[in-house]
Amino acid sequence: MSNNHKLLLLPVLLCFFTMGFVDLVGIAANYVQKDLGLTDAEANLFPSLVFFWFLLFSVPTGILMNRIGRKRTVLLSLVVTLVSLLLPLFGESYELMLTAFSLLGIGNALMQTSLNPLVSNVVSGEALTPTLTFGQFVKAIASFVAPLLAAWGATGGLPILGLDWRILFAVYGLVAVGAVFALSATPIHEQEADEACGFASTLGLLREPFVLLAFCGILCHVGIDVGTNTTAPRLLMEYAGLGLETAGYATSVYFVCRTLGCLLGSGLLQRFQPRSVFGVSCVLMLVALGGLIVLRSEMALYACIGLIGLGNSNIFPIIFAQALQHSPRQANAVSALMIMGLIGGTVFPLLMGAASDAVGQQGAVAVMVVAALYLCFLQSRMKRN
Repeated sequence: MSNNHKLLLLPVLLCFFTMGFVDLVGIAANYVQKDLGLTDAEANLFPSLVFFWFLLFSVPTGILMNRIGRKRTVLLSLVVTLVSLLLPLFGESYELMLTAFSLLGIGNALMQTSLNPLVSNVVSGEALTPTLTFGQFVKAIASFVAPLLAAWGATGGLPILGLDWRILFAVYGLVAVGAVFALSATPIHEQEADEACGFASTLGLLREPFVLLAFCGILCHVGIDVGTNTTAPRLLMEYAGLGLETAGYATSVYFVCRTLGCLLGSGLLQRFQPRSVFGVSCVLMLVALGGLIVLRSEMALYACIGLIGLGNSNIFPIIFAQALQHSPRQANAVSALMIMGLIGGTVFPLLMGAASDAVGQQGAVAVMVVAALYLCFLQSRMKRN
């Protein structure tokens, strides 16, 4: 990659960091619940809104990119995200926080749909997949920092501002402003608009076998991601007899390993074919999921959860890049369909919940095994170079 392309990537990577702001909804929902005395159902509405907006806004964003371009669409997403971060600085009512999180979800749907194809205008060919993977690593940093900032503010980090844990929104808002100016000042030559530019033509791409397979692959990837975060603590409580406070560290183990996997994958994908890395990732997840079914010791369960994080870390960027390369003239529409696949974060927990109610936590793990087996099948249909 030339030095010029590396410079162009810097503001794009800052946008990936901004993309990670959506993960603050998890920790923020807990603080809002405590401050306002909300029920679990009322508090759970906040993270549910995120996936809802992905379903509604992915395809319209693909169409919008054809009209105003990818860079302008990313800038729009940054502005919407900035507004969502500013609102909590003026209050903390339930209605205000619902509005803020809704805008955060909408902004993230716009960003995830437009930012990934924008990367293909900066790098191309074999460099695309490792670059998208490194972008996921940068995104994960923002996800990690959010709970730390919130805890710092809650314990009196900057009492002069009177924001307590909401200092998180102020800090991330400043980063969002920086991302807007950095990307605005960066010249990026974009490709011509897609051939497919409407709802019908975008959804019609699902008739192409590989695009449909990739879409289902995103569903499975997100299903395993959200499913692990939901089920892992329950497995430790049921099998190892841990309390919720201790078992909750399972989620941190998953995210740590997934973040490390993104960093490792960005290097491996420069040396090995994406298809090969994808295959190894699938095997890691299958072995780990099998371990969750038969193992009972605390350390063994933590090891399996970590392996799932490593295995699932590079699945999304590889599928995304393969789909874009399969239909480069419909990149905006393909991106919209792939991001719509994030609805798997809603579908799979419902299936896993029904399975666990029927046969216990092993039933939930079995649903994830089916998803991992599908990803193995998808690997066999990927191109070899």
